[in-house]
Order: sequence, then C-alpha cells, then structure tokens
Amino acid sequence: MLSRILSRSSHLESSRRLRVLLTQVYKGSLSVTPRPGSVVIERPFNTCCTTKRIKIMSCGGKSASSGCCGGSSSKDQINPSSSAEVHDSVKDYYGKRLQSSDDLETNACTTGASAMPKYIKQAIGEVHDEVVSRYYGCGLVVPQILKDISMLDLGSGAGRDCFVLSKLVGENGRVVGVDMTEEQLEVARRHIDYHTQKFGHSKSNVEFRHGYIEKLGEAGLEDGIFDVIISNCVINLVPNKDAVLQEAHRVLRDGGELYFSDVYASKPVSEELRSDAVLWGECISGALHWEELIRLAEKVGFATPRLVTAAPITMNNDKLSAKLGDLRFVSATYRLVKVPKSAAESAKQECVTYDGQAENAEDVLEFDQCTSFPAGKSVAVSAAVSAILRASRFSRHLAFSTSPCCAPAVADPDLNPFTLSDKTPSSGGGSACCSAPPTKPTAETGECGSSSSSSCCPPTKKKCC
Repeated sequence: MLSRILSRSSHLESSRRLRVLLTQVYKGSLSVTPRPGSVVIERPFNTCCTTKRIKIMSCGGKSASSGCCGGSSSKDQINPSSSAEVHDSVKDYYGKRLQSSDDLETNACTTGASAMPKYIKQAIGEVHDEVVSRYYGCGLVVPQILKDISMLDLGSGAGRDCFVLSKLVGENGRVVGVDMTEEQLEVARRHIDYHTQKFGHSKSNVEFRHGYIEKLGEAGLEDGIFDVIISNCVINLVPNKDAVLQEAHRVLRDGGELYFSDVYASKPVSEELRSDAVLWGECISGALHWEELIRLAEKVGFATPRLVTAAPITMNNDKLSAKLGDLRFVSATYRLVKVPKSAAESAKQECVTYDGQAENAEDVLEFDQCTSFPAGKSVAVSAAVSAILRASRFSRHLAFSTSPCCAPAVADPDLNPFTLSDKTPSSGGGSACCSAPPTKPTAETGECGSSSSSSCCPPTKKKCC
C-alpha cells in the first residue's frame, strides 16, 4: 500500500519522509490534515494491532486499495447470491477484521450467561482465554444427555463450543468442528492439547476440519455418523441455507438432531440490506424470516422444528439501526430431529415419564419452550413429540404409556420466536399442555395437581391433565 501511495505523491520532499509520516499515522501517533484536493478515506483498522479507524491520504489521486495488515480491503457491498463472494466477505470479517467479540457492532453474535446451567459455566471456565475471546455465538447450543455421543459443530470458529462439548461427551465421545476460516481454525488447533490435558483425557476426542458447512462431503464427513449437530450463529452467514440443512440431515443418524441457535428476522430482509457486507458479517443481513426456516426444515425431511429459547437482538450502532428501519431480529434456538418416516407414521399421543438418571439432568429433561419432563412425573405429549422422543437418544431414559393418567395433549406451541422473546420466561417444569389445557379432565385422575393425580403433572400446571 505504501508503494502505491508513493507513486502518486509529488507533494512531499522524498519517499523516505512519506514513509515516516504514514508509519506514524498507522501507529496513531500523528494526526494528518489533508491538503486541498486530496482524498481522505476512513478505513477500519483492526490488526494485528487494535480496533480503531485510520485516515489514509491520497494527494489528489485515488486511494490505495490494500487493507491494513497487508490484507485486501473489505468491500462495503456484496452480491448475496454469490456464495464465493459471501464466503470471502465473511472470512475477511471473522478472520481479519474481528479480533475479539468486543469488535462487534451488535449483540447478535453474543451469548448471555444468566440462564446458563452451572455445569456449562464450569466447562466454559476451563476453556483457554484466547479461544473464549474469539467466540461469536448467539445462543446456548448445549443440549442435555451428551455422554459418549458423536457431535458435529457447524462453523466451529476458534472452538469454544467444541471444547465445552469435548468435556461433556467424555473421552469416549467424539466432537468434530468444521469451519471455513483458517485464522479461526489455527486458534482452535493449537489449543487441542491444552484441553485434552485440562479435561484429563488420555487422548484427544476433538478435531477441526477446514470446509464449508453446506458441503460437508468435501470435509470428509459420511452419511449418518453423528448423534447431534450444533451450530451457533453461523447458518445465517451462508447464502444457501437449504444446502446446509440437507447436509445436516444427511450426516445425522436416525433420531439425531440439529440443535442450533441463529438469528431470525421479523420479515424477509430486503435485497439492499442483504448486500451490506458489514450487516452480513454481523449476522443480520443473512438472517432468515423465521417462517422460512420451518418451511426449509420440513422440505429437507426433519420433523417440525421445536422452538427452545428466543431473545431479542439490539443494535449498538445508530447508523445500523437506521438502515434496518422497522425490521426486528431475535436469536433463537431450535431443535430439528431426523425421525424415520415409519416412526412418524405410527406415532400416537402418549404419556411420558423421565427416570432422572441422565448426567447433568437429574431433576428435569428440557425439550422445548413448553415441554419439559420433571423426573418421575408423567407428561402428556402429542403424536409428533412422541415420535421424536422415541427415535431420539432420550428414549433410554423415558417410559412411554397410553395409560389414562394424562389427558389428551394439546396442539403444539407457537413456533414464532418473536412471540417467545416478548414473553417473561416462566419458571419451573411444565408439560406440552401449557399453551391450552384440555377442557375435560380424565375420569380416573381428575384435574392435574389435585390430590388424586399428584403424580400426573407438575403442580405448577393446574388443570393440564
């Protein structure tokens, strides 16, 4: 970049003097006032160095095209239909522009810790500081019952979630992270040995592969090899969401699930906003309208998505907020389960009782926003939920019954994450009937929560079965 500016500079006494001045500008130790007719360009400058802004002078000529740190400058506009262009922009944003989560312009790619279970907080506390500082997730993507299973992280970045999962699946489990950004993978790979020793494993159970999450075959991942796939604020960064879900479905075993957090829009995002490189990097421009996720998931072959959590996203930048207008965004966690067709067709509404024997889930097994299974309590579920549970890894801890203990299960809850994010989170366990209790109790048990049916449902949910 210096040589290009030198070739255009006729206003300074020598190239040596210009190099000294520009070096001082780069280091922030010199403020330069441009000459009349010069062009001043503000560029993001976040090296290697720190995140600030520099002014580059081009005296009467065009600006230098190179970016700071020797990389190419990031474009303000991208073609959202070009996978290659979006990939390059995202790789530049997360590989070069962002040096830590403090550099983000919104809270879309951050995760609050207030509702995080203690055992997950403890696991994160054991992850290396450098890995944690390069974390850009938007939700908690650690489902329950993970011991000894095989897991895949789509867009694993610097590896924070992978290392947390490495501890939770145990030495006999397996965790694979896939990411397209070499700078992030480099951070993750150099901390593998650190975490193997930290967790007391005799050998590493985690690996990181370079690749694209919509092309998992190119990363060497075969059909039906994973029990759980997670992804944390990454799918929105990919232009072809359909391909991502198809590949996830392919590499999952029957009964496996995609448990992921991502950003969703209150309505379809305009083409103008989708072309904004910064908003794309901030997980905003590529966000799906939430109804489109439901359609894509069912098209690929997943069971109807289950909404687990949702939280509003706020903008920390007035200019970005002005661009977005009345568009709203949430970060939401959904679970998409691969249910064999035969199991879905033969499913029926049932009562389900959790045995309370799973590690880190002794009191309650959480399923979605409205369905949880307190240990030893029978909970009514719809045929759709029964099919998912019977096919899933949860089934070894569940007892299924058609006993009249539970009343008919109600319709599935609302899948709109904006509805959930606007509500005050409820406490305690509940059943799938929390959205609309049945009108009549069963003759044998009476109302749920009464003395004659205390084992039927949690006492906090009266008249549900």
